[in-house]
This record gives sequence, structure tokens and C-alpha cells, in this order.
Amino acid sequence: MEDPQVDLVIAGRVRVETGEWARGEVRVTGERIVEISTDVGRRPAMRRIDVGEAFVLPGVVDAHVHCLSHPGEGVAAATAAAAAGGVTTIVEMPFDHDGPINTVDRFNAKRELIENQAHVDVAMLATLAPGGGWRAAQDLADAGAGGFKVSLFETDPRRFPRIDDAELLEVMAAVAGTGRALCVHAENNEIVSSLIASERQRNPLDPGAHSRSRPPVSETLGVLTALEIARAQGTRLHLCHLSLLRSVDLVRWYGAEGLDVSLETCPHYLSFTAGDLARHRGRLKINPPLRETSDLEGLWSRLISGAVDVIASDHAPWPALNKDHAEIFANHSGVPGVETILPVTFSGGLDRGDDAVAAAVDALTANPARRFGLGDRKGRLEAGFDADIAVFDPAGAQTLDEAALHSNADWSPYHGRPVRGRVSLTVLRGRVVWDGRSEGTGLPEGEGYGRVLEPVS
Repeated sequence: MEDPQVDLVIAGRVRVETGEWARGEVRVTGERIVEISTDVGRRPAMRRIDVGEAFVLPGVVDAHVHCLSHPGEGVAAATAAAAAGGVTTIVEMPFDHDGPINTVDRFNAKRELIENQAHVDVAMLATLAPGGGWRAAQDLADAGAGGFKVSLFETDPRRFPRIDDAELLEVMAAVAGTGRALCVHAENNEIVSSLIASERQRNPLDPGAHSRSRPPVSETLGVLTALEIARAQGTRLHLCHLSLLRSVDLVRWYGAEGLDVSLETCPHYLSFTAGDLARHRGRLKINPPLRETSDLEGLWSRLISGAVDVIASDHAPWPALNKDHAEIFANHSGVPGVETILPVTFSGGLDRGDDAVAAAVDALTANPARRFGLGDRKGRLEAGFDADIAVFDPAGAQTLDEAALHSNADWSPYHGRPVRGRVSLTVLRGRVVWDGRSEGTGLPEGEGYGRVLEPVS
């Protein structure tokens, strides 16, 4: 029987069932993968792209992206950056510059914007307003929210408010009723607020004041609060951007007790330490702050052992104007990162060996897809899954250049950092959305191809 011709073949190094990397090809018809084969180059296809010894990976699912935290970024720029970085799906956070996404009307308006502008697929989170907003949880889930996000620390009373412990009981019960996951920014509000006030008085020009204002216990107490209340209320919990080895171990203890809990860390916690603040100052002001080398290496160790579920960028595209104030507390927190998440993390994995590479790939792809209800179609190169593919070419070793990136932030904390390859191709549902060209944008012209994704119940 004659072999059916497929629309597209991507040939390169694929991860086979043994976990090893071998020459193979991903065969695509329409928007879906039909086969992964190690019989390379001998079967018909309408279009064939052979990337040689480059790694052919599932498209990255970045579980923590803020497209609209700054009005200068926007959906189009953030998702263009994602496509250029091998990210084919983002989980979009609900804390936007013009206010939180905490009503169905606001959710639907944002959804329309994303559908018109996104270059990659987008799962949308909602949030729940303090003072009884938990009552909207089911309506927001019915509107398509793939989960919810709240903060235990008050970054801003309007844009990024805090849910206090008493109301967190109601919030977690309401989210549990929807079957969605609740994402939590876990820092103890009282400790951090008090220490910020103290450090402002002492020496606010010292970048180390930011680290001192958010000591490890401020994170671990926030983590424990979220874990205990989720355990009491039966909530599916996802802890965002954890920076500490101890936080990971606390989460795993509760998981062993039966709590449905996952956690993420970020490339910056796997790449920088508190000591880097002295040179980068406000550019590396991040919440929670960067920690010590023991935590950086401890996070890599836990990732390799399977204790870290997700690596997410926490893409926060503040322009340099918001990051270069002399007083450390005057700077906005967070860094752009959706375009650099794959080259930075994959390079770190290559530096640490095959087990680290495998764990990093899973934490960037299959694990976040599964956690946010997309595991039936995203995050794996398997027959029946969306044809979302990222090619990482180790022959393209480079020094990262912020001028070549696509976020409107126009800077990167990784500027000047050597990485062991480049993203040379990104395919979203069978269509090339990044061709790796250094000239121009490398992106298709016209409106974005991305879709809003809803989770499988």
C-alpha cells in the first residue's frame, strides 16, 4: 500500500522512546502531527525541512506571560517575541495595565484582542477581585478562563491587589468548584511591606536592599499559607516563580500528602544570583528576588530529579525607563523573557548533561500543557497532537543581543550572555511562524495565527 503524502516534514534530532536523541522526522498533515518516524527522507511530503543535527522539540508552553502589564508591549509584540523564541503557546496573566481581568466583560474584551493579534496560541487566566470577587469564579470559567491567578502580596492596590488570608479561604473554595487550577504569587505581605519601609529609610540606593526586603522566610511563609488553605479547600494549586530550594521541598511534601499541587521556577532563578544585582541593579529587580548560588544549583538539582514541574518566563516587558532608577524600590519588578526562555534554559541543560536537558524540555513543554488543561493537544511530539514545533540549532551558538529581540521592552537581562544555540524555526499548528531569519522580522506578515485555547474539563 502506497505511503500517503503529508503536508510537511521536519527532519532533525528527535527524542525517541528510550529518551535518547536520534535522527528522525515529524510528519504533519493540516494542523496535526500524524507520525514521528526514524525512517528519514524516504517517504513523500509536500514540503520537507531538514534541519540536520538540530534538536526538533515540542513548541514551548510558557506558563507565565504578561502581555499587557505595560501599554507599550501588547499582545502582538509579546507573541511575536514568543514565536521567535520557539514558544507556541502562552498562558497569559490577568493583571493588565488598565486593570485586572476579573469580570466576564473584561475577559471577553481581552479575548477578542488576543484573537485578533496573537502570533501564537494563548490560554487566558482570570483573577478574582478582593471583597467578594470569588463569586465570579464559575462565570469566568464558563467564559473560557483556563485557571485563576491571585497574589498574597499587594504589588499595587488596583492593578495587582492582594487577597488576604481570610478571603483566600473563599477564593480557594470557589476555584475548587470550577475544577481549574489556582496560580498563586506567594510572598508574605506583612513581612515584605515592613522590610521595604525599613530599607527605604536605611539606604534605598543600595540594590541589595531589594533582597533584604524579601528574605527567604517571606517566600516560604507565603508558600505554606497557600499550601495549607489549598489542602483545606481541595483546590488544585500552582505556585508561581519559586526561587528557593526549600520552597520546592515544601511543595513536594504536600504533594506526597495528596495535595494536587504544582510549581514553577524561572530561567532567571536558574541563571542569576543575588550578587548579580550589584552590577545589573534595577534591571534584575524581580519578585521574589534572586537568591544565592546554593538555591540556583539546588533548583537545577530538583529539576533533574523531577521535583520542579514547570519552567516559565514570567515575561514582564517593562521598558528600561521603568528599570533604571537609582533608588531600587522605584523600579518595576520583573524582566522580559518569553523570547529567551528556550535558548537560556536549554543551554543550561546542555551544560549539566542529558538528564538536565530532558528535564528542562519536559518542564517547558509537556508539564505546563498538562497542568493547564492542554495536555491533549500541546506539549508533545505525538500523533494526534497539534503540530507545534521548535527547532534549536546548536550550530548557531551565539551571544544574546537585546537589539535582535522582538519585545517592545527593547532590552534583556541576558544581553551579552553566551548561549549554546539558537531557535531557527517555529511551527504552530503546521504553519511556520518563525523562519529564523536575522534580517527583517522572520515572522509572517499580516494578522496573527494564534488562537485562544480553552482547557479540557
